[in-house]
Amino acid sequence: MHQEIHEVLNQVFGHEQFRGNQEEIIKSIMSKKHNLVLMPTGGGKSICYQLPALIFRGTTIVISPLIALMKDQVDALKEKGIEAAFLNSSLTLAEQRDIEAQLISGHIKLLYVSPERLALTRFQNVLKRCEISLIAIDEAHCVSQWGHDFRPEYMEVGVVAKLFPKTPRLALTATAGELTREDMIKSLKLDDANIFISSFDRPNISYEIQKKTKKAENYERLLEFIENNYPKDTGIVYCLSRKKTEETAKFLKQNKIKAYAYHAGMAPSKREKIQERFIQQKGIVIVATIAFGMGIDKSNVRYVAHMDLPKCIESYYQETGRAGRDGLPSKAWMLYGKQEVVMLKRMMNKGTTSLKRRRYNEEKLEAMLGLAEATLCRREVLLNYFNDPYKGPCHNCDNCLAPSNSMINATEEAVLALQAVHETKQKYDIQSLVHIITGYATGVLQERGDHLLKVFNLGREVKEDIWYSVYRQLIASGVLKMQMDGSSRLELTQKALPIIRGEQDFFIRPVVPSATKIVTAKAPAKKKVKRQPREKLIASDGDLFEALKTFRRELARARRTKPYRIFPDQTLQELADKKPTTLSQLEDIYGIGPKKLKRFGKIFIDAIQDLS
Repeated sequence: MHQEIHEVLNQVFGHEQFRGNQEEIIKSIMSKKHNLVLMPTGGGKSICYQLPALIFRGTTIVISPLIALMKDQVDALKEKGIEAAFLNSSLTLAEQRDIEAQLISGHIKLLYVSPERLALTRFQNVLKRCEISLIAIDEAHCVSQWGHDFRPEYMEVGVVAKLFPKTPRLALTATAGELTREDMIKSLKLDDANIFISSFDRPNISYEIQKKTKKAENYERLLEFIENNYPKDTGIVYCLSRKKTEETAKFLKQNKIKAYAYHAGMAPSKREKIQERFIQQKGIVIVATIAFGMGIDKSNVRYVAHMDLPKCIESYYQETGRAGRDGLPSKAWMLYGKQEVVMLKRMMNKGTTSLKRRRYNEEKLEAMLGLAEATLCRREVLLNYFNDPYKGPCHNCDNCLAPSNSMINATEEAVLALQAVHETKQKYDIQSLVHIITGYATGVLQERGDHLLKVFNLGREVKEDIWYSVYRQLIASGVLKMQMDGSSRLELTQKALPIIRGEQDFFIRPVVPSATKIVTAKAPAKKKVKRQPREKLIASDGDLFEALKTFRRELARARRTKPYRIFPDQTLQELADKKPTTLSQLEDIYGIGPKKLKRFGKIFIDAIQDLS
């Protein structure tokens, strides 16, 4: 088995070795076991089912939520000579019947279908006439009501367990909390599945989060960020509303940035054209709502900017993960303000009558605010949210590279906040604890007996906004843990002890002008790390690298394909760096397998000699 999967990896996909736990996952699939895989965006999830599909007899069914993703994946597979197809509403009835006939006759190795298609009895009857070797459920978090992107149509996906009980099932997602995982296991009948959780860290992505100022200034800050860092690169800018995507795109266009708005209110044909332009061309900036991006297979997105606060850390992680899939230095940049919190709550709770669900949504939003307000290493806060232990500094986020000197020493408040959690036996949420500390709603507190607590009313001199921020940042720092199960109750962790004992200070960012008893103090000095010039991170020979990208684009145009399907940027980077002169030297370059060596090797060696 080992030799066979490595041969397919090299000869078909052009890779010398697997990444992370890909090989372990594939071996588990080849053993006909069910699997649940959590792997970051750009981590190589698709190869986990595409490779076994080529070795297994029969057809692999891939359940996918987006038409654009299906087409992109199928086009890439066909270019490798793999029999692949998709079935969705974009095809004519005749085209659908033709694909079904090919499927039944065993001429399709991978078939991509939507969950709606899978739910059709007629299509299920077609599948029963086929030899199904593997069922892969992509974006599997959509099956969970606790997922950040729940889709009701995904609830029907569990039917595959009844239709094909002996066929191995593979559920894949980039983000899933504990409740979401439990739902996925239950809905997809994965109780005996092997679970693989990769590290969530994307070390090539730098994180920067800033507070909003005036509307006009925020637009200027976005423009300055793009012009100073990525004036000719591809990027995605996320906004909360359709109106804002239009306004932001218009502003960028007026300042000579090739920007296009993209949202669900646009005609499908127009969205498709914009998406195709984004994938095919260089330097395109898409300004979008969250309607854009899932499954976008573009490796050289250099930055993802958020003009508003995302609804939860899962969304933020998935959206920022669309940057730097080629492994090159990339940026996640965000502006946030409290004004969008009300709008986010309304959007998240629209049509929801369940109190537990509403509280769960607010827990996620509180965690996102905690990341935005955090004074710790952003990467540490982000990864710890996913129970992926990481200890900063990462030297690749704003808090590590340029620590603020205007932080507030809130140690006294932190101790009181932690004492409140302890006294209430770790049964209360943030709001209840703040009410106890400030003596708010005394009648209710007396009825519960909370007015008898030692901490009752001791924090009345500090404004509520600060108490909320203290609690959020205690959670973000890992000092407190919020139970993300709809109860929102807080629990103490081992990190609380040094603060309670007076052995460690606790700092927060300013919330309001300091008219309270909290006094401003300078934060402990942190070692500053000099940022390496971006040009040196891209290639030792930047001119040749850019010339090769231009050459690749022209070659792709002549062959009617996409540039990154010839070679990704990382391959061009190594070519510019090493300047190989023989075909044997190309064998050591990233992304050049036997097939691509034969097809493009001589062409690029000649190009390097001409361009050097």
